[in-house]
Amino acid sequence: MPARVILADDHPIVAAGVRQLLEQDSTTSVVHVASSTEDLMRTLASTPCDLLITDFSMPGNAVPDGLSMLGTIRRKWPDLAVVVLTRISNPAVLRSIRDTGVRGLINKSDALSELPQAVLSVLNGRTYIAKAAMSLLESAETTLATSAEAALSPKETEVLRMFASGMSVKDISQQLNRSSKTISNQKLSAMEKLGIKSDVEIFAYASSHGMLS
Repeated sequence: MPARVILADDHPIVAAGVRQLLEQDSTTSVVHVASSTEDLMRTLASTPCDLLITDFSMPGNAVPDGLSMLGTIRRKWPDLAVVVLTRISNPAVLRSIRDTGVRGLINKSDALSELPQAVLSVLNGRTYIAKAAMSLLESAETTLATSAEAALSPKETEVLRMFASGMSVKDISQQLNRSSKTISNQKLSAMEKLGIKSDVEIFAYASSHGMLS
C-alpha cells in the first residue's frame, strides 16, 4: 500500500508541483493538501498518514505556524515523520527547525531534485537534510559560535521572524499564547543582542539574513 502523505502549503502552485512530483511514484499517495495551520491540525487529527510534508510559514488565525506549529505536531503526534519545505536560509532558524525533531529539511528551490530521495529516506526511518540546508548549517557553525545571532534563543528568533513578517506584538502574543509583555521583552532582547535599534532595522535584518519565506 502506498505511504499516505499529508501536504501543507498555502501556495497553490507549489502544492500542485509537489503533489505531482510525489504522485509520479506509486509508493506515495497524497491524502490531503492543507492550506492553513488550522486545516493542517484538523486533518492530522482526523486523517491517518505516514508522512507530513509541510511549509514552515503558513497562514492561520488560531494556530501559529513556524516553530510553535512544529512543536505542537511533535507533542501530539510524536511518531509522525515530518519533512519541512522552506525558502528560509537563515542558519539559526534552520537549526531551530532541525532541533524540533523533524526528519527532513529541504529548501523549496531544491525540492524537485531532492524531495524523492528525502521521502524515501524518511519513510525508511532515516533523517534527510538537503545539500543546501546542510551547507548552510555546517558553514555557519564556526561563525555563529562567536556571533550575536548565536546568542538568540529559539523563542527570540521566532518572535523576530513573526514580527518581520508583518505581525504586531499583540498578534504574536495571541498566536503563541504568551503575554504581550513577554513578547515585547523577547523582541527587545533580540534587538539588543543584534544591535538593532528600530522596527525598520528588524525588517531589513530579517530580509537580508534569510529569516523570511
